[in-house]
Amino acid sequence: MRYQFPYMEQGSKRPDAPKLAQATVRAAVIEASRLVPELALFAGGKSFGGRMTSQAQAALPLPGVRGLVFLGFPLHPTGRPSDERGNHLFEVKVPMLFLQGTRDALADTQILQALTQELGTRATLKLFLDADHSFHVLARTGRQDAEVRGGMLDTLAAWIETVV
Repeated sequence: MRYQFPYMEQGSKRPDAPKLAQATVRAAVIEASRLVPELALFAGGKSFGGRMTSQAQAALPLPGVRGLVFLGFPLHPTGRPSDERGNHLFEVKVPMLFLQGTRDALADTQILQALTQELGTRATLKLFLDADHSFHVLARTGRQDAEVRGGMLDTLAAWIETVV
C-alpha cells in the first residue's frame, strides 16, 4: 500500500514534523492491517518515509509489523557523514532490510555498514553498486536503473521469505 505524507499532498517541499509524519505512518499501517489482515505486514519507505517509519517503530511498535524495509535510508545530510540519525534503530526489535546505493550522498557506505553490523542479526544491508540515493546508475557503468530496481525487488522478496 502506498500513501503520501501531508506535506506531499499539499505540494510542499518542506517535510512534515516528525510527530505528524510518524502519525501518518501509524495510520497507514493500521489501514493496511484492516484491508488485508491475512497478509504478513512489512512497513518502510524511501528516504524520509523509511526514517519516519523506523522512528515510529522505535517509539511504539507498529501493530502487526513483521519487519521494516528502507529504500535509501537517509543516515546523514549530504556532506556531513554521521550515524546519529540511526541511533533510534537500536530500539527497533523487528528485522530491518536496508537497500542502499553505494553512491548515496545521504548514507556513507562505511558508516552504514558499521551501523548495520552493530545492529546485529536484525539488520540486513544490501548495497547496489554505483547507485545513488534514487537508485540511478550512470550510463558509463553499462547498467540500467531497471536492472538495479529488479535486483532490489529480488532482494526484498528473498528477505521477506526468510522473515516470514
